[in-house]
Amino acid sequence: MLRAVTPGGHPAITALWLIGLGAAVGAFAAAVLGAFTVAALLLLAAALVLVAGSVAYRLRLRRFSATLLAAEEALDAGDIKRARDLVAPLLARFHTFPLVQEVAADVLYAAGDPLSAASLWESAMKRLGAERVAPRLVAAYAALNRAGDARRVAALVPEDRLASLALAWSDLVATGGDRDRGTALADSLVSDVEHSENATVAAMTAAVAAIADARRGDRAGMRSKIEAMRRAKPTTHDAAFLGYLAGIALREVGDIDDARREFSAAVDGSPDSIGGALARRERAHLPA
Repeated sequence: MLRAVTPGGHPAITALWLIGLGAAVGAFAAAVLGAFTVAALLLLAAALVLVAGSVAYRLRLRRFSATLLAAEEALDAGDIKRARDLVAPLLARFHTFPLVQEVAADVLYAAGDPLSAASLWESAMKRLGAERVAPRLVAAYAALNRAGDARRVAALVPEDRLASLALAWSDLVATGGDRDRGTALADSLVSDVEHSENATVAAMTAAVAAIADARRGDRAGMRSKIEAMRRAKPTTHDAAFLGYLAGIALREVGDIDDARREFSAAVDGSPDSIGGALARRERAHLPA
């Protein structure tokens, strides 16, 4: 049975290539037997069939790449449902292909499934490299409360600011995190936050630093950083994640009612996002 084995493949394309190769072999055999006219015709047919197969393959590969790009653009626009609809068929067919794993993990993490995302990113990182994948994988492990795994992956890219930010979040919040190191790392990152070219990343840095302030009882510093965080204009699902971080900071200083309001706003604003999922989890653990 003919099967597609690459994102550009299709059984019909495989059949075309086999026919073309068969025609080329037939042309060679005809030439050996002295049937030069037949050989020429078979060779022409082989060339036409192989070119047709190659063109069809390239068109399908281009469509595959365009679908991955469309999924990432949908995520950037906050349309998680469209991103899932686009990437689900690709993941079903090409679940071992690293580019599909990477984009599918992006979608799954944004949709509130860090466990599946971490599994796919771990696999993709073996082929695509730590520089490209590790920062997002650190965040997945932070969301899963797996501080040890977050530290392991962050050590692969010690100079990456996004990985350091995710590690600070992990150390400050996740089970088994090194709170003192998380505080020091958050302080270091926020001191240089004005150099960030991404307003949402700057807001997340301020929110993580607010958690560090909350842990040492600096209410004024915490409130100031939460206000700085609110100056960003993020997408709905990024806003939910920022709300989750703000809720953690407020919970750490004992402002339980304010924390509950932040968590509830995150859940109501983007219930199917990673921020909404984490806020829902933390809200459930607040004292009545």
